[in-house]
Amino acid sequence: MAAAAALAEDEIIKKRLLIDGEGDGDDRRLNRLLKTFLRFCSPSCPEEERASLYQKLFVLLAQCEFSMSKLHMMQEMNCKELENYSGLVDTIETSVKEAHQKIEESREELVVATQIRQNRQEYNALVKIIQQHPERQETAAQLEKLEGELGQLNKKKEELEAKLALRKKQFHLLMHSIYELQGVLDDEDKDSAMDTS
Repeated sequence: MAAAAALAEDEIIKKRLLIDGEGDGDDRRLNRLLKTFLRFCSPSCPEEERASLYQKLFVLLAQCEFSMSKLHMMQEMNCKELENYSGLVDTIETSVKEAHQKIEESREELVVATQIRQNRQEYNALVKIIQQHPERQETAAQLEKLEGELGQLNKKKEELEAKLALRKKQFHLLMHSIYELQGVLDDEDKDSAMDTS
């Protein structure tokens, strides 16, 4: 029972807070205005009290009008704040889009910078390899020297081949002469053997 009473009391407080609005006692003010108006309009109200109620009604009406104008100003201020915040939201969204765009551009620049760095490292490695080898002029001079030596060796080879060919011819001629001489000697031996017989 106590719990039900506490819940009912909570509900009453919540409703009053909802009705009260900003907590300025608007609902009490309206209740007092209504009660004052009803007492002012009642036929049993004495004339002296009616004059004071009349003044009280004007004061309560002025308070209600002031409260209403205050609420109206607050509503306008809230609308302006809402417009301001929506403008800020647009600005922030634009800034976020620009930031995302800059991030993408930075990523692309990072990829390019990474590629450039990698190319430089490869270039430096190639430079080290190239520096280990002799220069082109040195290589060309060595090549020219070797070509000269090769030419001399080819010339010497040709001379030796010519000399060998000459020696072969001479050897062939010598062998031919030996065969002829052998034939002549054989013929003479046959002739002398025939003569002796």
